[in-house]
Amino acid sequence: MPVAVPRSVFSGHSLLDARRSKMQLSDSVTHKNGRQRKVTAPQENMRHADYICNTTLEVEEALLQGPDNEDNGHPKVVHGIKGELGNVALLLFLYVLQGIPLGLAGSIPLILQGKNVSYKDQAFFSFVFWPFSLKLLWAPLVDALYVTRFGRRKSWLVPTQYLLGLFMLYLSVTVDILLKSEGGKGPDVITLTAVFFMLSFLAATQDIAVDGWALTMLSRENVGYASTCNSVGQTAGYFLGNVLFLALESADFCNKYIRAQPKATGLVTLSEFLFFWGMVFLVSTTLVAIMKKETARGQHGRRKVREDTQSVMETYKLLVSIIKMPSVFTFCSMLLTAKIGFSAADAVTGLKLVEAGVPKEQLALLAVPMVPLQILLPLIISKYTAGPRPLDVFYKAFPFRLLIGLGYALLVWWTPSLKEEGGFPVYYYGIVLFSYALHQVALYSMYVALMAFNAKVSDPVIGGTYMTLLNTVTNLGGNWPSTLALWLVDPLTSTECQGAAGQSCKSPVEAGLCVKEGGACVTTLDGYYVESVVCVVIGLSWWLWQGKRMKRLQDESPAAWKCRIAQ
Repeated sequence: MPVAVPRSVFSGHSLLDARRSKMQLSDSVTHKNGRQRKVTAPQENMRHADYICNTTLEVEEALLQGPDNEDNGHPKVVHGIKGELGNVALLLFLYVLQGIPLGLAGSIPLILQGKNVSYKDQAFFSFVFWPFSLKLLWAPLVDALYVTRFGRRKSWLVPTQYLLGLFMLYLSVTVDILLKSEGGKGPDVITLTAVFFMLSFLAATQDIAVDGWALTMLSRENVGYASTCNSVGQTAGYFLGNVLFLALESADFCNKYIRAQPKATGLVTLSEFLFFWGMVFLVSTTLVAIMKKETARGQHGRRKVREDTQSVMETYKLLVSIIKMPSVFTFCSMLLTAKIGFSAADAVTGLKLVEAGVPKEQLALLAVPMVPLQILLPLIISKYTAGPRPLDVFYKAFPFRLLIGLGYALLVWWTPSLKEEGGFPVYYYGIVLFSYALHQVALYSMYVALMAFNAKVSDPVIGGTYMTLLNTVTNLGGNWPSTLALWLVDPLTSTECQGAAGQSCKSPVEAGLCVKEGGACVTTLDGYYVESVVCVVIGLSWWLWQGKRMKRLQDESPAAWKCRIAQ
């Protein structure tokens, strides 16, 4: 970053995971997503993978600096951004397209929750959000395999976006059937998960290709705009696919704020929305394939450095070499377990609020006023993480985020008592918004601190691969506890059949018999509250046991984080 609105409104993981997975040193001479460049031949007594860890990647630096230093012997001419507005607009559009499937995938859990699916089904669907956290695993393939005549980045971008469009068109025809609940059968969660997982996987692959293309599409003086296009475009795409869609799909929202005459449906349906964006993907990809060329010369006729890619196996050996370092291995182990304490609050709270009757579109809209805060928080927090001990901020924010998780549990418990005939009072949404704002402060404090520490310890020689590896582990450390938390809600929940003697509610079939006999299934113990308490206990234990140990990693010498040549 990066379940849907629960993950965006209550944790920020959906987009945060996507952004974190591509964060790297601002002055890094390596490509994003673990992509590396060839270097000169190693000495005979050096093992190749270990040599890579210690060799300056000069070709990569030339990629970012060479084209502007001279053009056939002539001094460089700075043309400014005006000459490259077309490329900036294209990058922005490609990142917007990337955010659309992410936003749509984020809206599905809330739609499923309105159809009373089990939390095990929600846990199964949560695997949809894993690809952006794991894209480092196949990024070397995207970087190394391509058709030279067609273009290095277009070789992956064009087929990936065509597939995204085709999957959306397929879903536009089948999604209503997949979501229907007929004859006691719920939505087809397995097929939905498979299709949306492919959408997420393809979006992550498109992201790898666009990231690489951005570094060569723009000249050196303007390459900084690539990160702006990424942040703005992906956020805008997620907003369109999630917040805007949920609002326009809601009949209540449209009747209340848009229409003069009420109707039973919203302005758009999910199938119509998918069809529209599927066509946008197909048409725009065709135009890019035909009209945008990957030439051997940059803007204004400047030459471009040839991109020589090291082999796929060399890149994977490099990753293994980094992980085997004791300091890195210890740090990664901590990253994989640090977020267990937040999993119930992050993954389940939003779904529980929907279950309690809070309109899903209202929850989605609460993310809008948080955008300025999410922009300002990193700027403010970075003042405290810029020094030699950024993890101190992480350590201090940790218990506050745990307490906010308990506050979420109290909010969920309080919500049903506030429900009125016309919905919920305005002050209730104010309380939810305030709770969300507090959560964002704690979340971004930990997020910025980790990013600062990752940048601090990453070996600058291989900064791109190093940081992307750490960010991948950080994302994975948030994904697996969230999936597990969703999976355990149902087993930890106790229900009993009241009003029908001899019946139980241990399974959907038994619950149906209970209702058929005139009874009702009543929850006597909600697994969400059990998880909330257990997670906080685990989180506090981690903080007391591992928190100080993580802080001590800041005292390690710089040499402990650098790759070494094997003797």
